[in-house]
Parts: sequence; structure tokens; C-alpha cells
Amino acid sequence: MTVSIEGFIGSFKTKAARVPDQVFAQFNGEPITFGLLDAMSGNFAAELRRRGLKPGDRIAVMMRNSRFSLAVLFGLAKAGVVWVPVNAQLRGEGLRYILEHCEPGAVVCDADLTQTVRDCGAAIDRGAIIVAGDETSSGALEAILNMDASFDAPAPAANDLFAIMYTSGTTGRPKGVLVTHGMIRLAGEAVRTLSLAKAGDVFFVWEPLYHIGGAQLIVLPIIDDIKLAMVDRFSASRFWDQVRTYGATHIHYLGGIPQILLKQPESELDKKHPVRIAWGGGCPKEVWPLFSERFGVEMRECYGMTEASSITTCNDNGVVGAVGRAMPWFTVEILDENGKPVPVGEKGEIVVRTSLEGALFKGYLRNQEATEKALRNGALHTGDSGSFDADGNLWFHGRLTDSVRCKGENVSAWEVEHVVASYPAVEDCAMIGVAAEIGEQDIKLFVKPKLGSAIVPAELSIWLGERLAAYQNPRYIAVVDEFERTPSQRIMKHKLPTGLNNCWDRLAM
Repeated sequence: MTVSIEGFIGSFKTKAARVPDQVFAQFNGEPITFGLLDAMSGNFAAELRRRGLKPGDRIAVMMRNSRFSLAVLFGLAKAGVVWVPVNAQLRGEGLRYILEHCEPGAVVCDADLTQTVRDCGAAIDRGAIIVAGDETSSGALEAILNMDASFDAPAPAANDLFAIMYTSGTTGRPKGVLVTHGMIRLAGEAVRTLSLAKAGDVFFVWEPLYHIGGAQLIVLPIIDDIKLAMVDRFSASRFWDQVRTYGATHIHYLGGIPQILLKQPESELDKKHPVRIAWGGGCPKEVWPLFSERFGVEMRECYGMTEASSITTCNDNGVVGAVGRAMPWFTVEILDENGKPVPVGEKGEIVVRTSLEGALFKGYLRNQEATEKALRNGALHTGDSGSFDADGNLWFHGRLTDSVRCKGENVSAWEVEHVVASYPAVEDCAMIGVAAEIGEQDIKLFVKPKLGSAIVPAELSIWLGERLAAYQNPRYIAVVDEFERTPSQRIMKHKLPTGLNNCWDRLAM
């Protein structure tokens, strides 16, 4: 495979001129053609120029998926204005930090989020807010998109900045990943390779565009005759009906999505759909065959980070639980704390190198310390734990930093959570460290029961004691109704309470 780093806007404009009536995407069933998207995005780009925004300036966009979200994204890209996608669930301090850190020249937001933006404490001028979904607003997005303006400027180069994507980490402040036009193009190329996509395929898009899982898909209709079937949000109960309605051939999963779909009531329709491929990252080894068999789809697992153009490895041999081998433009090493390669089968840090200039990010916005920690000697040090098997397959073992120091041992949250997840009554779980009375930390476990099931902490603790080392067995267990999650459905661990008043204590038995 020959791949080069290039942008996507030039290719989009060429295709829009050639096949203006071809459907680029549907949103809740409403078609958006190349011609319509080209016109609306051109109008938005012209409005940005009218407001004095130049290439390299930034605009924060706090929008859920809608029939306008693609036009905003492509309009920004055409104008060379940097897109700063903002999680629509953010509030208060978290939102204020991002808006102040990226210093946007304007904010685009859904009408019901306007007050949230104004209340967060960031210094945003009222006139700098463009409102989506409120035609009465003086800065109404729909009126801008329906103007009869023209915009004709050279397409941005591959190494021009396309977006600042803030990582939704579980600890600490989010970091703004500098993503170029070339990186998002490469991410789309990687999705096509990973998912075995071809002309005529339809990708079901439930993930928000403000997450890399959704953003990388905008390239697919440009590089091949593939259509996106977008919906406003993820719904487990409506998922397969939507897939059937839109004729989707591909579905994407992240975080706990396979488990969430598996918990839905079984149906005679479970295999009656057009989906060939389920692709993504983070499907546990024990869940993979259950999902594949129940829904009759091929699983294509990968590993990656926004910092490395989204997708680094591809599992194309079906080894259950592995995340595969490096994409052709990457190489992967497993290094110890001294930067030396570890033997096959042993764990170390996943380190990524590339033969393709521009495939790795240039750094984090205004965070030199984090940049220098991640980028060393031309390689991306991911902070993730991994290992190679004898056949060269990469295995992912969680974040190196997602661990608890307990009784002199480093306890991996990933290892404990994977054991807990196999308990019959557990739907989902999360482990954190809390202050210990004596010593380093104690382990607090949060568990969400499956629908119709109950979890008795004492019984769970005994069960875990038979499967975990003594130092790994959580001291505290809290049963919860739900977890607060990132857009990719990962549990937001930094929001889990560290208090001990409302949980079960193994040592108090």
C-alpha cells in the first residue's frame, strides 16, 4: 500500500464539482449531498472571513451531531480556521478551562447550550457566539449556511492545523492534541483499511463528531463512494433498528459499546441486518466472540491514539483479544522504563514510530512539558501498557498510569476490572485508589449491576478473592446505578467519589 500525507479539502471540492448530487451523508434519514455540503460550508467559510477570522485562528464548536454539524466542520476546514471540538456534556470549570486555554475567536454552539457557555466563566463576547438551532438569534447558524455567498481560496496544506482535539482523559486536565489536515486524512485511510470498506458501503455514525471516532469518518465519502448514516446520539434500544433502516454495512464500537448492546434483550432479528463489519477498539477478549456470534458480524479490532492519526494497529488475522499489527506507515515497540525492548510476552510501554512525515502529532497546545514527555527521539511514548505475542500481535493492557499502589504493589486497574467484569451480575465496573489509613492506597471498586440482577458486595468480594491476588482484591465496593461517561462511553474515573461513607468495607466484616 502506498500512502502519502495530504489534505482532504481539495479532494472534497473536486468530488463535489464532479458529483454534486451524490449523497455524502444522511442525518436521521435526511440526505446531505456533496453539492449541498459544498454550498453550506462555503457560506460558513465566507462568514468567517467577513468576521475577520484568518487561517490559523480558532473556533470552539460545542454541537451535537445535526444536519448542520458537517457544514460547520467543512466550512472551518475550507477557511483554514482551526476547529476546536468541545464535548457537549461539559459544564462549568471543565468548559471554562478549554475555552480559555484554546483562546477561540468565536464559539459555535447548540441553542440549548448557549447559556451553559455564558455561565461557565470564560470571557466570551456575546457577539462571538454563533447559535445553531435558533433562527431568532442574531448569530443564527442556519441563516449563515443558507446565504448565497461564494468562497474560493486555496485548500489548506497537509501540514496545516485542522483541529485542536482535547483528550477526554480520566485524570488531570485535558490536553489539546494538534491535529493536521494530513492526520485526519490518514485516519480516514486507516479506517478504510481496518474495516475492509469498499464502494457502496454505509457507515453508521452514532459517535459525536467532537470525538476522533466520529471525526475521522468524514474522509470516507471523499476517498471512496461510501455514505455516512448519521444519528443525533447513541441509543442501545434503537441501535439495530436504525442500522436496518439506513442499510448500514459497518458499525463502530468504543469503550463499553459491545457490552451495552449485548445487554439488550435477545431477538430473532439479532442477525437480520446488513452489517458485515464491527470495528473499533477496547472490546474485551471475553466479549468479542459473544458479540460476533450473537449478531453475526466480523470483528476488526484496532489500537490507536489521536496523537498518532487515530489508528496505529489493525487486527486482520482474527486473534481474539489482540489489537493486531502496525499499519504500514507505523512501527511499534514495547520498551521498559529504561527505554530498552522487553522480551516477547512481557509488558512494557507501547512506543510508536513512523516512516511517514506528519503521521505523528507535533505536540499539545501550550503544554511543552506534556509534549516533551510524549514525543522523545522522534517517537510517541503512549503511556499505554502492551506486549507482543510470539506471532507479533500487539496486546493492550491498559494505561500505565491507571494503577493503584497498594501494599507495596502496583495494581493495574485494567487487570482488576477485567476480572470483575466476568462476574455474572456485573454490567460495568471501575476501580480507583483512595487514601489508606496506613501505607499507600486502598482500592475502591464501583460496580453497576445488570438489569434484573443484584450485587451483594460481600459475595462479590469472596468471588474476587478466589481470582485475584490478595493485594488486588478491593477493600471497598460501591454499587452504582450508572456511570458518568466520555463521548466514547469510557467511564470518567476522575468524577468517581473517593468518600467511604456509602460503600462496603471488606475489613469491617
